[in-house]
Amino acid sequence: MKVAIIHYWFVGMRGGEKVVEELCNVYPDAHIYTHVVDRKQISDVLKEKEIRTTFISRLPLAKKLYKFYLPLMPLALEQLDLSEYDLVISSESGPAKGVITDPDALHVCYCHSPMRYLWDMHKTYSQGTGFLKRLLMAPLLHYLRVWDVTSSSRVDFFIANSNFISRRISKFFRRPSVVIYPPVAVDDFFISGEQGDYYLMVGQLVGYKKVDLAIDAFNSLGRRLIIIGQGEEYDNLEKKAYENIEFLGRQSFNMIKKYYSECRALIFPGVEDFGMVPIEAMASGRPVIAFCKGGALDYVIDEETGLFFLEQTKESLIEAVNRFEQMESDFSPSNIKAYAEKFNRISFTTSLQTFIDSKLNRL
Repeated sequence: MKVAIIHYWFVGMRGGEKVVEELCNVYPDAHIYTHVVDRKQISDVLKEKEIRTTFISRLPLAKKLYKFYLPLMPLALEQLDLSEYDLVISSESGPAKGVITDPDALHVCYCHSPMRYLWDMHKTYSQGTGFLKRLLMAPLLHYLRVWDVTSSSRVDFFIANSNFISRRISKFFRRPSVVIYPPVAVDDFFISGEQGDYYLMVGQLVGYKKVDLAIDAFNSLGRRLIIIGQGEEYDNLEKKAYENIEFLGRQSFNMIKKYYSECRALIFPGVEDFGMVPIEAMASGRPVIAFCKGGALDYVIDEETGLFFLEQTKESLIEAVNRFEQMESDFSPSNIKAYAEKFNRISFTTSLQTFIDSKLNRL
């Protein structure tokens, strides 16, 4: 059986790329296709693979400006010749599922999210852009939405990475999906015998992560907050933070594990498609204080693995932190870690293989 894996782009190692790593373990002989690859930014596992690119990679400064070529990506996908493959797995969050396969091939889409900048978060992404850019974006986004819905019919079966994404697939594509949680390397994390006096945030410093909300809340609380990560909002966020909030930028994996294991709790104020960071914190035995929406609903159990706050406001987050501190000793690190185990890599690969094999047997 010949297998192709289609991923939108390889310019870093986030959740989508970690899923592709596991797909390569399941299908080690698969060929990988993408729009753009920056080999300096991917893992050793992926570096060993032959990664074939669309014509987008040959455009000027594609490794940095790939998002500007978004309108050309549907055409690039449709030019790929995948006629030799029996199984095509598209990894979708940017344009990936729109490939044209052989009529007898099985096309399964593992959907991290329908493209956020086309659908429910397009207003957020357009904030801060100039009038002319917004004017140009409107017809382009309309065209891409039409193509996105049309190309969804080319997929035989959808897999969603959370119940939140399953509902979005149903809403935007009118297609059913099965939920298979993404793989998290939970065994890499540990429960520490030491406890720090700080709360923690980990991730990209971009608008939809709502890091500004956490800063506003902790400016008022006066509690210590450590923020790990880089991003376009870094400078602005650092300027508004008081002395009790510390920015560490990018850190090594070993240091991140240490900060996870010793924090009082992870702060997670955004709406994520799934969110591997909270699972990593839970695998370290630490509770998660999360906004009550998105992928967090699949793993944060109120007063067991963490706490929810119901509104994305400073006041609501402050209330949740105060509630947490009143019951902090009630949380069991071993119980939290045990719950995180259900999101391990073996669960992902077993569920994925079982699902795909059942569909292949029907062909």
